[in-house]
Amino acid sequence: MPPPVAIRAEEAPERPAPQGFPPDLMVGLKGRVKRPLAPVFGLWNFGVNLTRLPGGGVSSLRHAHARQDEFVFVLEGHPVLVTDAGETPLAPGMCAGFPAGTGDAHHLRNPGPGDAVYLEIGDSTPGDVVTYPENDVQVVPGPDGKARWLRKDGTLIR
Repeated sequence: MPPPVAIRAEEAPERPAPQGFPPDLMVGLKGRVKRPLAPVFGLWNFGVNLTRLPGGGVSSLRHAHARQDEFVFVLEGHPVLVTDAGETPLAPGMCAGFPAGTGDAHHLRNPGPGDAVYLEIGDSTPGDVVTYPENDVQVVPGPDGKARWLRKDGTLIR
């Protein structure tokens, strides 16, 4: 079956919650809804997620990518961008980019009370390593190229 020509983004299937994080680190992610859009159209070189973040939630643990660039564009709400430089309030129409390899960890948090809705765009460069400076977790490529979730001491989580 060929991919559709166009869809309503909010009708794309939801991505399941991440399975690699320890449960205690998943608390702030509760209620976050990501809808991957690129696979709907057979696009694999980059990803686009329509993400809805409830009040009080965070987009992810604060993290930095070694090889993959990221970009966010705010559609609704007023999330706060948290980077190594501090906090930056965002509003609809604002965007931010995160070049690979800088080590500048980032995430969005939504002080609420309403939802924040934004697009996340990133590339799919293989061999990415993701570091989480405030948490005892990292993601590294395994021998098969699939992501492996490790403690910082190298102990396998998943």
